[in-house]
Amino acid sequence: HASVLHGVARMGSGFDIMEVISEYRALRASVLRLWTESHPQFDINDVNDITRFNESIDQSLAAAVGSYTDRVNQSRRMFLAILGHDLRDPLNGISMAAQLIARTANQDPSSPQALSIIEKNTEVVTRLISDLIDFASTGAGSTIPLTRDAVDLEKLCRSVFEGFCLTYPQRTLRFHSAGDLTGDWDAARLRQVVSNLMGNAIHHGSVEGPVELSVASDGSTVVLSVHNEGPPIPPEMLETIFDPLIRQPMQKSTARRVGSIGLGLYIVREIVVAHGGTVEVASTAEEGTTFTVRLPQLTPVEVDRLQA
Repeated sequence: HASVLHGVARMGSGFDIMEVISEYRALRASVLRLWTESHPQFDINDVNDITRFNESIDQSLAAAVGSYTDRVNQSRRMFLAILGHDLRDPLNGISMAAQLIARTANQDPSSPQALSIIEKNTEVVTRLISDLIDFASTGAGSTIPLTRDAVDLEKLCRSVFEGFCLTYPQRTLRFHSAGDLTGDWDAARLRQVVSNLMGNAIHHGSVEGPVELSVASDGSTVVLSVHNEGPPIPPEMLETIFDPLIRQPMQKSTARRVGSIGLGLYIVREIVVAHGGTVEVASTAEEGTTFTVRLPQLTPVEVDRLQA
């Protein structure tokens, strides 16, 4: 069991497989060297002990390599699944906007808005493809990369909100904002956070109830929340809801069944944590379900100091 945990830990720390093997090779050499120094003359019992020791090292090495390989493969599968999940929503937005333009041609005043949605979602897809290249160069186990810049979170959230209003005209969607919502963040990543939380609320919330997106600042921290009504998340799921490959059960009152593979909330958590923030969920039958994100509202100078 310890060898399995060792392999998993080394993979998470960025070791490659040869470095893992080298550790066991060094352990074997060190123990045998000390053994020979304390046993100048070998007998049959010493030979048997050394044989058992080598068998134990070989077994531990096999377990560590096996767990390391399994975790690498799991990370690769997870990344491809995350990529597929993240590509689906912007592509849906592109498709819906394109269909609207095709129906209305140049006669409808909403056509420029639809064109803007196509442009923004195309940028998201382009960013995701770039991330695939980044991941291939940094290896499995890497954290989500961020490209920080000055961001107006009110404008970003409103843009995502308007996209969902166009995609789900039959739903009641509300947006609230308050305070100075500018900060040094990764705009594309936070767009993913807002989009995933909104999509989750629409897919799992009650069709009759509203979905509310709120964002406010106290000057040092931005609090972003997405609320939906409907049956609560089962208590046993609340502790694992942000884990990868965990899927919320679909409720009868939701809009439609979604081919989710359980990565949207995991992606949200990883992006928020990369920004130095937190995300939590509260869900009751009386109050509905609310996902709350807290982000430090850092200036570029503070970010540079933090990264130094």
